[in-house]
Amino acid sequence: MTDGDRSYPELDTEVAHSARLWNYLLGGKDNFAADREAAEYALALMPELVQSARANREFLGRAVRHLAGEAGIRQFLDIGTGLPTADNTHEVAQSVAPQSRIVYVDNDPMVLVHARALLTSTPEGATDYIDADIRDTGRILEQAHETLDFGQPIAIMLLGIVNFVVDDDEAASVVRTLLDAVPSGSYLVMSHPTREVNGAAVEQSMKQWNSSGAAPIVARSRDQIGSFFTGLELLDPGVVTCSAWRPDPAHPGITDMVSEFAAVGRKP
Repeated sequence: MTDGDRSYPELDTEVAHSARLWNYLLGGKDNFAADREAAEYALALMPELVQSARANREFLGRAVRHLAGEAGIRQFLDIGTGLPTADNTHEVAQSVAPQSRIVYVDNDPMVLVHARALLTSTPEGATDYIDADIRDTGRILEQAHETLDFGQPIAIMLLGIVNFVVDDDEAASVVRTLLDAVPSGSYLVMSHPTREVNGAAVEQSMKQWNSSGAAPIVARSRDQIGSFFTGLELLDPGVVTCSAWRPDPAHPGITDMVSEFAAVGRKP
């Protein structure tokens, strides 16, 4: 992707966006007043949100390091990328295996504006960016073919994004379509908000978000999140709070339970 390839859509700075809210929670500066207001309101209801954001990011790092290392994965399709920060998927993967190839997907205009920060790569590897909604699986898969080899295993990264597909059947269809497109030996990596930790606060926070005019969001139970992995080989420890997925004793990071569950599964 280059600046000449596409025109940048207009930013709506009056309505909060999840990518920018998450950026604020992680200490970034790529956000607007509406994002900060929504974040502070949510934090008043649910102070653990900062921990959730950080635990989710730490989970990404651990999962990608495992896949690029022990599992030998060299291709990643990261949908719902969010704004660039430290330890992005390509940085983690290529630090383990420099030949790794990564395709990012997001539909926030600000992420598109900053996508060039995601397109740095080792000489041996490659990165690309697709401007698309998660529901537009046809476009995602068609454009991802330009960078990824769908004859070889691919890790599909869906961190904090399936919760924006609020209809359960549609969400299941999106995930299944993506999994059907990749070969045996591929992986699904997912994190998703849940009410099973701090349930009342999560419920109230989501009500506020959904009434703000921002893209609607939904929390799902452990069983519902687990259903996205039907037919896959679920890696230990299964569907758990982000902070409990294979924590690194040398770098413990967030250790408290957070209201974001995570899991990794292999396509047999």
